[in-house]
Amino acid sequence: MKYLKSVLLSGSDSKWVHRMVPIKIRRISVLVGILATFIFTSCGPSKAITTDIKETSTKNLIASHLTTMPEFETLAGRVQLSYDTEKKSQSVAVSLRMEKDKTIWVKASILGITLAKVLITPESVSYYETIGKTYFEGDFSLLGEWIGTPINFEQAQNLLLGQSIFHLDASRYSSEIFEQKFKLLPKRQPENFIHSLFLNPGNFRIALETLAQPDHDRILNVRYGNYQQIGGQYFPVDISIITTEEQSQTKIELIYKKIDLNVDISFPFDIPSGYEKIEL
Repeated sequence: MKYLKSVLLSGSDSKWVHRMVPIKIRRISVLVGILATFIFTSCGPSKAITTDIKETSTKNLIASHLTTMPEFETLAGRVQLSYDTEKKSQSVAVSLRMEKDKTIWVKASILGITLAKVLITPESVSYYETIGKTYFEGDFSLLGEWIGTPINFEQAQNLLLGQSIFHLDASRYSSEIFEQKFKLLPKRQPENFIHSLFLNPGNFRIALETLAQPDHDRILNVRYGNYQQIGGQYFPVDISIITTEEQSQTKIELIYKKIDLNVDISFPFDIPSGYEKIEL
């Protein structure tokens, strides 16, 4: 299988780390299917935010986006998740719990029957599903080897909270106004690779983040719908994740039903006996 080359920026020191790494889009769709199970929720529908868009510097755009990162201690919510491919379509109810910067916990179920649980910390990733009776335990480096690209807890959390998964540096990005959105692009893209980020002018939250490899007809789109304020902060109302490779497409949609901030939560997670470990 051919690879999509990318520059992923990781590390808690907020410095650029240039690395040409292969991204396997098909495996990313599998990961997204797992991670989407624990994507955060918000409270009901809201109206789209409209505003007059004015020119501003790339530095101000990036600073404004970074300041919109939601601040909370804990989050608990419910979301309806739909997963569609050419061969399979499924909808599940998801319970989400988060302790910011520390833990992400998810339980997916149908009619009250648990289908899967996910527990993620900065050090580890654990998952089990009840239908095939399989489980996975490992760290982010092992998970990164499986999907073909480095990933860490911060990047996963950013994806769930509507924050850029790439480290944004004003000296390395350019910006423009495009179709009433602020468009950010790296000044230098890797060969046969396009990364783009679109910000809403009203709240500087992400409207769309795209990774593409045109020569091989591969693309990953993460589109955030409307945003609404919860506790004075902006959270997405819905997310659409689409991965396409040649003629194959996977689509994940999330409709957020409820969210509560700074509530008492726990993270029960025990892999049942008799389950088979997935070897990546």
